[in-house]
Amino acid sequence: MTGWLSLLATSAFVAGLMGGVHCAAMCGGWVAATCSGKSRRFAYPLAYNLGRIASYAVAGAAAGALGEAGVALHGGARVQPLMLAVASLALFAVALHLAGVAPFTRAVEAAGGAVWRRLQPHTRWFLPVNSVPRALGLGALWGWVPCGMVYMMLLTAAATGNAWQGALVMIAFGAGTLPNLIGLALFFDRVRAWRASRTLRIGASLIVAGFGVFGMLKAAHPAAFAPDGLVCQLVPGLSAYLK
Repeated sequence: MTGWLSLLATSAFVAGLMGGVHCAAMCGGWVAATCSGKSRRFAYPLAYNLGRIASYAVAGAAAGALGEAGVALHGGARVQPLMLAVASLALFAVALHLAGVAPFTRAVEAAGGAVWRRLQPHTRWFLPVNSVPRALGLGALWGWVPCGMVYMMLLTAAATGNAWQGALVMIAFGAGTLPNLIGLALFFDRVRAWRASRTLRIGASLIVAGFGVFGMLKAAHPAAFAPDGLVCQLVPGLSAYLK
């Protein structure tokens, strides 16, 4: 795993983990619908969320493949810095969303409306949720609901310029959302209090914004991050990490 991919995956995980309020609003009702009995209290929500993360992985792979096609058509030297800058801007938008400063991510949710209008009627195939396969299928469909957070992370997936790496970024994002939504099913009151902590949300937004700053600097001054560049000379061991 390259250093930049590690940073993207880590920022995606943090964004998913601390984006709990948004995820609960989008998916909490469906998670609750999978928790109608004690024997199903964990298995069904887990299956639902695994289906949702699988959809994220497919979308991430498609985004990464598009990024790879752009690199192939126009050359990595020209396209990769631009993709890196776009991914960094997406991370800034996510950071602001986490901090509650400006919900930019909601403004782009309408972009996926056309796709979701075609998929939403099929959710009835999986209702009521009375088996693990139905929970899995419902989650796989719900993974395509219009979500600004997901779209921002798909931009970072595209910046990897690789289908597998794009899928990995989105899996990391989905894995970050998993504790919130599984916890929502099992310990609703405690999870609600935890994700409402302003200190945690500001801390997470600063982490994600820091990754965005790093990416923007790398896009603007790629030579400085080369093995013999200024940044790598000032930070011992960084050149090996960024390979």
